[in-house]
Amino acid sequence: MSSDPHTAQTAAVVGGGASGLIAALALAAGGLGVKLIAPPRSHDPRTTALMDGSVKALQALGVWEALRPEASPLRVMRLVDDTGRLIRAPEVEFRAGELGLEGFAWNVENEALLAALDAAVAGSPGIERLSARVAGVVEAPTHATLELEGGGALAVALVAAADGRNSPCRRAAGIEVTSRAYPQVAVTATLAHSRPHRDISTEFHTRTGPFTLVPLPGNCSSVVCVVSAAEAEALAALDDAAFARAMERKAHSLLGAMQLVSPRGSFPLSQRTAARFAKGRVALVGEAAHIIPPIGAQGLNLGIRDAATLAEIASDAARAGRDIGGTDAMEAYERRRRGDVASRGFAIDLFNRSLLTDLLPVAGLRGLGLWMLGQSSGLRRRVMREGVGPTRDVPRLLAGAPV
Repeated sequence: MSSDPHTAQTAAVVGGGASGLIAALALAAGGLGVKLIAPPRSHDPRTTALMDGSVKALQALGVWEALRPEASPLRVMRLVDDTGRLIRAPEVEFRAGELGLEGFAWNVENEALLAALDAAVAGSPGIERLSARVAGVVEAPTHATLELEGGGALAVALVAAADGRNSPCRRAAGIEVTSRAYPQVAVTATLAHSRPHRDISTEFHTRTGPFTLVPLPGNCSSVVCVVSAAEAEALAALDDAAFARAMERKAHSLLGAMQLVSPRGSFPLSQRTAARFAKGRVALVGEAAHIIPPIGAQGLNLGIRDAATLAEIASDAARAGRDIGGTDAMEAYERRRRGDVASRGFAIDLFNRSLLTDLLPVAGLRGLGLWMLGQSSGLRRRVMREGVGPTRDVPRLLAGAPV
């Protein structure tokens, strides 16, 4: 461990997005000193469906109480086959009450989530926030030195790199990324509607991908519309009123007349996974480690599990007098996160490809699987539990326990 006892108990979190802020709060809750290096960020027009375990983590970190009024529960998830193909899957509904939950997830605008996390960080005496950018990472046997743009350096025992999909820390650590691009674009927006959503999230399965309506407080829903690149361009060319009408048509007027109430987003779909989640004293968190399509609300929830797992490993190491950024800790992080990320990525890739293919056997298998879920409550509950979050190797924070 470092000969400097202060450095030995200090972690740097690079990145001021939700994953980085949660990592900083979790590490500080575990008794570590935290340097949060977070340059100003741009506005984030997206929303996030926080799964039950993520909500428990935010409760344990003291964030949820302030955020709860801004969030809407997803009590029912409805799947509708809108492919128009010869073989169509039956409509299936999943109810959170079958698992004894108030909601599978809670949908919240990202700006409200970030504001609540910023306030919690500002109120944490264990976190020092620096508005800076990292230019490089230099490894030493006992610590890592973060070189900051414009001069200055910071020596820490552990670097939690939550600095996004183009992570400078990941590049500095020499970690490669494998990528898979999809011929699709996710168009996102928030719309007001004339009919209540009744806390039901509806996912239409179309030939170009899912079209999902996710409840927000009041008569509003966030929309994730996965389409071809050409259709995404056509939607982008529409004025706000015409765009809202296009979304209403895709929703089959399920929620009545719609009105756009947010900026629109557009994100080409891809899946990217780091070859390693940790190298040296650098541990990758959130999109620095993995990017998966916005299907099944897995993205940020995976990042929260990254943050909670890293904080648990580092705080346990500190309490035992071990190196919080040493080989044992980093190997444990790699081992514990790899399976969760790989299994979620595989499932989403398989589901997405099943929508894009016109092969009748694939459509038949998808339809049979959904029919079985509708018929068997035991199978349905098992799938729902796994969808809400992993049932094995769950970090303490996701069970609502202290780090």
